[in-house]
Amino acid sequence: MDHFEEDLVAALREIVKDGNWQCVGKKCDFDSPCTKLYSEDGEHIVLVHTEDDRFWAMDSSCPQEGGPLDLGNIEDLGDGKRVLVCPWHHFDFCLETGASSMGLQVERDGLQQSLFIPSTDDVEPSPSEDTLCFWATKILCTPDPKEKVAMTLEVQERWNSGEITEVGQATPPVQPSRKENLTVLQPGKIKRGKGGTQASRIAFLHSLANIEQWAIDLSWDVIALAGDEAKHYHLLETRITELDSFFGALPVHNGLWQSATDTSHDLLARLAIVHMVHEARYNPLPLRCPGVCSSVEVLEVIYRDEITHVAAGLRWFTYICSQEERDCLSTFHDLVKQHFKGYLKPPFNTEGRKTAGMTEEWYVPLVKPPS
Repeated sequence: MDHFEEDLVAALREIVKDGNWQCVGKKCDFDSPCTKLYSEDGEHIVLVHTEDDRFWAMDSSCPQEGGPLDLGNIEDLGDGKRVLVCPWHHFDFCLETGASSMGLQVERDGLQQSLFIPSTDDVEPSPSEDTLCFWATKILCTPDPKEKVAMTLEVQERWNSGEITEVGQATPPVQPSRKENLTVLQPGKIKRGKGGTQASRIAFLHSLANIEQWAIDLSWDVIALAGDEAKHYHLLETRITELDSFFGALPVHNGLWQSATDTSHDLLARLAIVHMVHEARYNPLPLRCPGVCSSVEVLEVIYRDEITHVAAGLRWFTYICSQEERDCLSTFHDLVKQHFKGYLKPPFNTEGRKTAGMTEEWYVPLVKPPS
């Protein structure tokens, strides 16, 4: 009897090996409706466990912009067919066929009750994907700004509600992805146009939308700020569309990212340049589109939020300086002179800066002295 069992096990092993089947665990380990299995080739799988104790397997990414099907819900359409619903766009995918009522299709994988899955690469379950760092990296790698906004707002809501609890670890890209149709110029090389015209207003809003898209990426280490930047981009992009244009119609620059790269080695420098210089420059915003009510309303929202962002940057800057026993003002002035090209240019909205906690002693010494 023992000899028979050994032969049977050996035969099963041979079948599994020749058929590229892999055991991913015991049945009792998969109580959750959806479990993601990771493959070395990147073709990850979602394992679905239904209430009638059946298992299904399919591609873990929605064909529409790669939505995470492992975070979706299992629903019964009422005809006995169950579907997995994408959490991003609500496309449904039949567990039996992988087909969607919207015309999309995901690949299904065969499996046996012993939970063997055909794959030429090792796969393993992991709980580490639904973390802030995973989503930050995912968003940085997303070129479409609308998708970037949607994901950022969704993750912020899930973090605030406690659905996401782990910070996690992930390796970010060298530079955030952008759509291929963008024309990127060096900062200062973009034409401003004549003031007071609709074309100049569109150019101004387009420039701000570009900055906000970079701000989403740069603020993903502070989830609350990333949500604000996503909201700002959405407001600006909507307003640009109302003016019969679109984001990408004009050239953009990556000056904000250049500043981030220059300060990537020093948190104090990042806070000083990005949050206390660049974001503080938003303070005059409400004055820039006079006579255009809808645009002014958008800019007022951004203006109020940016004051809180400057205040947050200032608060953390002074905290770190106090921990390191450094003088706040002299440290700020030294970092700006080192990492910011040129002088700070007036006029300044002193009221907005004062509301954020930045009195004139912070920035007036950095203005070009009169000749």
